[in-house]
Amino acid sequence: MKKNMGNVDRGIRISLAVIVAILYFNGKISGITAIVLGIFAIAFFITSFVGNCPAYTLLGIKTLKDNK
Repeated sequence: MKKNMGNVDRGIRISLAVIVAILYFNGKISGITAIVLGIFAIAFFITSFVGNCPAYTLLGIKTLKDNK
């Protein structure tokens, strides 16, 4: 799998995942909202560490700068 995510993109995704986790564990979100945001947070977390976003691949987006 080729990487298609830059460092800033990855940092933003990890930050959002952490914010969702904090909101959940502090009881600020619950129910369906917590489930939906939790799924997105898990997806953001995994794609950040892998460095590849399948949606970016489908849409032809690449935030990773080429080393030329």
